[in-house]
Amino acid sequence: MIPALHRMTACIAVLMLIALPAWAHKASDSFIYVDPTQAQVRIDLALRDLALVLPLDSNGDGKLSGAEVRKGREAITRLVDQGLTLSNGSGPCQLTGRQWGVSRHSDGPYAAGRYQVSCPDSQVPESITYSLLFEQDPLHRALVSVTNSQGERLGVLAPDDRTMSLGTSTGTFGNSLKLFTTFLYEGIIHLLIGLDHILFLLVLMLPPTLPLKPRRSTQAPRGRDLRNRLLELVGIVTAFTVAHSVTLALAALNIVTLPIAWVETVIALSIAVAALNVFWPILGHKTWKLAFGFGLIHGFGFASVLGNLTSGVSQTVVALAGFNLGVELGQLMLLVVLFPLLYFCGRFRLYERAAVPAMLLMVGALSLYWVAERASAI
Repeated sequence: MIPALHRMTACIAVLMLIALPAWAHKASDSFIYVDPTQAQVRIDLALRDLALVLPLDSNGDGKLSGAEVRKGREAITRLVDQGLTLSNGSGPCQLTGRQWGVSRHSDGPYAAGRYQVSCPDSQVPESITYSLLFEQDPLHRALVSVTNSQGERLGVLAPDDRTMSLGTSTGTFGNSLKLFTTFLYEGIIHLLIGLDHILFLLVLMLPPTLPLKPRRSTQAPRGRDLRNRLLELVGIVTAFTVAHSVTLALAALNIVTLPIAWVETVIALSIAVAALNVFWPILGHKTWKLAFGFGLIHGFGFASVLGNLTSGVSQTVVALAGFNLGVELGQLMLLVVLFPLLYFCGRFRLYERAAVPAMLLMVGALSLYWVAERASAI
């Protein structure tokens, strides 16, 4: 009895720890557009990110007005000078500001600056190095679009990969392969740090681990073998995967776009509804239908990375394929780790009676908090 109690206590502790990291913040992105042949570069930095490192909110009301952004222009420009470098074989190039203003991406307003690039030998820049905001947010990424005589290509700059070549010496296949692997990795990371997506998957995994309810009050709860549980899980995950893959492609290719603020709010709401549906099946017992329906919305959330970079780029399809596969791999990694744990814990009555309700209550409360927080920003 005592060893079983200890094992159940360990299960509860681990399950609670799964949800605790969900208080962390969402990673941020900046956008860089480089035209080496025209010796120009544009950088867009989210105002919410700049407010973390610069005293832009002078009146302390938690919002940035146009006047406050204009007042902070000099500080923003100095920050860009410190963290963005273009260079070639002769050394670093000089950036001269040409245009400055505010742009808007799907997740809000950005400070946008366009610069003329002057290299020491009057030749084109050959590489770009970026180091902004990595100290404040190690999950921050700079998404880069490079335009030259051979077309456009995409890239990602991260804390462990801060420099990118602006040339195409690896050839078309080499560039496409590098782009695919880069966005494959980013897809995995995006899933693993997307805590709202993780909690939604966690809630979807719970029904296959619970015993079936009796058909009549006189019957005892019926168990399910591992094979049936895995088949149910496969159906749920497949429905979620198909749904979010469809809307991810539609949004990334700019066929269908939705305001990201509304999307993120509905994603948070979907977690609360899914949690409620586990014990009060207001949307029915077919969890795969729930996974498919809300998966369509989650796909728009995944697409916020690709859809903001550029439109019409020739390698968008390659980036999309890599990113989507990365999301699926990240999802598979979670399933491989979490489902065996949940299945093991399901052997104990305390799992259904205490651990699952407590976990659902925590997840539901957190998701409703996210709903209120995100709705206030709409």
